[in-house]
Amino acid sequence: MSERRLRRALLFMPGDDLKKIIKGAGLGVDSIIMDLEDGVALNNKAAARHTVLQALTSKEIDYGATERLVRVNQPRKGMQAEDVAVTIQGRPDGYVMPKVESAREIQQFSHTLLERELLMGMEVGAIKIMAIIETAKGIVNLREIAQADKRLVALMFGAEDLAGDIGATRTREGKEVYYARSAVVIHAAAFDLQAIDTPFVDLSDLDGLRAETAEALQMGYTGKLAIHPKQVGPIVEVFTPTEAEVEAARRLIEAHDAHQAQGTGVFAYEGRMVDMPMIRAAERVLARAGR
Repeated sequence: MSERRLRRALLFMPGDDLKKIIKGAGLGVDSIIMDLEDGVALNNKAAARHTVLQALTSKEIDYGATERLVRVNQPRKGMQAEDVAVTIQGRPDGYVMPKVESAREIQQFSHTLLERELLMGMEVGAIKIMAIIETAKGIVNLREIAQADKRLVALMFGAEDLAGDIGATRTREGKEVYYARSAVVIHAAAFDLQAIDTPFVDLSDLDGLRAETAEALQMGYTGKLAIHPKQVGPIVEVFTPTEAEVEAARRLIEAHDAHQAQGTGVFAYEGRMVDMPMIRAAERVLARAGR
């Protein structure tokens, strides 16, 4: 993956509600996902596509640095092609694919984007793909999915749908999805993709959101899906290193570089022995800070 855009909080907004999309655009969130799938009733899909197109093309909406994403419907539902045909006219930054179960799904979707890019005179490959892994088949096929296409920049985990798919009872502790949650972040790391954690569904429990987000960070996730604007702040707060953490990481890397220049590998620093895993951890801190 060549690009390293910060994606700490990615906020879903229903694609058929222009007011909510406008509100999301004004929050300064890393990414906004205009949803054409679960967030839109079946009889409102066509209207939602045009609402998303309006949101993408309106001169009155200032997204600032916010990434503009569209979640499409599953290909087996027979609506995905039309989702793209309408919304790509607004030149979104990327598409989110739900319930991905095979590499072929991503490859076919990427080919559809290529045809549209060529037709519209757009830069080939400019539109990115993010895949939500939320079924048993998706987990089983993670290795192939993670290396399916150059457009793929992130794997997202969907715990609620996965629990339903495997017949598990969803719990706050999340033991029933822990294997899958771990598998997503490991495969993302193995193939240089970002890993985006599942949404936290209890909107009234911001402390629980912070705790689950902190756990995701500890596991190696780089961001988390949000389903309400009030979740954005806590998520960003957890994923953003403090100035003290940034400064400590910077000093450690400088010390490492100085020792490398002197031909020293492992070295002592502030009472600890430092090796490459610690340096990589420091580099990840700077990456999360956008440095």
